[in-house]
Amino acid sequence: MGKEILTDWSRIARWERGEGLPHVDSVRRLDDFFGADGILIALHQAMSELERLRSASPKPDQDKGEFMERRHLLQLAIAGLGMRALGDVTAGEPVRRLLDLAMEAEPRSVEDWHLACLDHLHALRTRPPAQVATDLLIDLMAVRHQIERSRPDDVTELHRVTASLATVHANALTRLGEHGAALRWWRTARQAADASGDLELGLGVHATEAGHGLYGQRDPGTVLRLTENAQRMAGTQPSLGLALVVCSQAKALAMLGRQEEARRALNVTRDLLAADPPAAGIMPGYWQGGQLPYAESIIYAGTGDETAQAEAREVALASTTDYQIMSTARLHSALCTVVNGGVDEGARLATAVMGDIRPEARSVMTTETARWVLRAVPREKHDRPAVGELRELLTLTPAARDV
Repeated sequence: MGKEILTDWSRIARWERGEGLPHVDSVRRLDDFFGADGILIALHQAMSELERLRSASPKPDQDKGEFMERRHLLQLAIAGLGMRALGDVTAGEPVRRLLDLAMEAEPRSVEDWHLACLDHLHALRTRPPAQVATDLLIDLMAVRHQIERSRPDDVTELHRVTASLATVHANALTRLGEHGAALRWWRTARQAADASGDLELGLGVHATEAGHGLYGQRDPGTVLRLTENAQRMAGTQPSLGLALVVCSQAKALAMLGRQEEARRALNVTRDLLAADPPAAGIMPGYWQGGQLPYAESIIYAGTGDETAQAEAREVALASTTDYQIMSTARLHSALCTVVNGGVDEGARLATAVMGDIRPEARSVMTTETARWVLRAVPREKHDRPAVGELRELLTLTPAARDV
């Protein structure tokens, strides 16, 4: 059967000239013959639907923008399937999601969107950041599409969903070192939170943006100004959002060498959390504990307080499933050791931690934390073998986006 298809050159020539699409049965046989694993069948499905839309006009009761959006989604899916056919195996699942979205007739419920937010958050904590960022783009496109065709009563909650998804997306892009794109998605998250009218959500986004800015994305002084602006927005009423902002401020102060102010900010964070403990209202699962001990781990490491840092590290590790936090918290211990004079021991620990990270899970944030360890080494000890080994590892570690 496959041989018959391959020798029917006139039929193939008509397809190449765009004179009609092959019958689905022929496509199935071609897909089987070439071992295309369903790619040709999916391309045929997308092309058939796109051709139907090209030759049709929106129905009287159908929004023209929605009609054009479906055409655009199909074009993206076809391009993605072409990438898949050329050997990009990572294109498979996102393309299938694009096809699903293009064919989707009914909007998702708010409950489904909340579940999607939790699913993406779980992915961020357990999967390579490149995969997370790619998958998130599909749902960010879908929620934007749904906002455009939703009733006003539903739009507010969809803005909250957009803020949540954009925050996770910017987080993943930061891990990949795609700082320009991350900054744009932080802005999208802030704008969506503002559009929802949810001040607590907005403060959570501001705090997370500020904290991630410390990993090579922004100057620490700029990060500090961001937290000060967010504090003015928050006012004086104790809240989880304000606690998160002050917590990020503490980390920025520590990066600027203002350790006493950083410790005072930690104390303010503790008081705010005690006055208004975390609730499930703002992006459930994202800001539900762990931020304070993680900040303590960073700040105590910078001051060489080994006992306090070890305690904070263990609490932070017990409150998360995020592989990145597990690695960076151990790197804080290496930093603390170096600050206390244990240069060889701290450098060896940092090298071991970085060596334990799977290549596909490498992150700019873990690499930047290891560089904090290296920068803490006194200049006169830069020639020590353990320090040289850490420096060489960081030099050879590829950028996260290249892995």
